[in-house]
Amino acid sequence: QVQLVESGGGLVQPGASLRLSCTASGRTSSSYAMGWFRQAPGKEREFVAAVSWSDGVTYYEYSVKGRFTISRDNAKNTVYLEMNNVKPEDTAVYYCAADKSGIRPLSGRKNRYDYWGQGTQVTVSS
Repeated sequence: QVQLVESGGGLVQPGASLRLSCTASGRTSSSYAMGWFRQAPGKEREFVAAVSWSDGVTYYEYSVKGRFTISRDNAKNTVYLEMNNVKPEDTAVYYCAADKSGIRPLSGRKNRYDYWGQGTQVTVSS
């Protein structure tokens, strides 16, 4: 089993920056891929970004490309989502997920991910 714990959410103003963290524990592996998803009230959970533990290859959903950056710190077993120039439409619960297959290309499909965190709330409002 793999446990994922997200942190770093909160209330921020439009245009601000925020960094989310996801720390993994348990039976993790460098072959995994890690992803961030988000779910706004009344909407489906959607893909945001993914990164490979092994070589740092990344993949982004189109609407966040250029504003969000996903990265990982292997020594800390932690994945980050740096969010810049946030917008009200970025308001959602953000979830970290682990794809134990690590198959390339990285995927934005929810059913590729085997483990999920509990989520952290991000609210963008003035």
